[in-house]
Amino acid sequence: MNKFLLAVGLLSIAGTALAAGKPCEELKSEIDAKIQANGASGYTLEVVDKGTAASGEVVGSCEGGTKEIVYNRG
Repeated sequence: MNKFLLAVGLLSIAGTALAAGKPCEELKSEIDAKIQANGASGYTLEVVDKGTAASGEVVGSCEGGTKEIVYNRG
């Protein structure tokens, strides 16, 4: 029974950490590195509130899904 309670406790902690999401700047830098690795240039990545009308393609979400990272080709 104690092992079961320990497992439930650990899973609830892990679930809370996943729900928090990645910080936007961390995710933005990871996406930027992947785009540069593909040889792209002349683009911008912008962090906006989710649902904000922004031109470009949404390439990620962060901060628990409250913000989005938008890719614009310049």
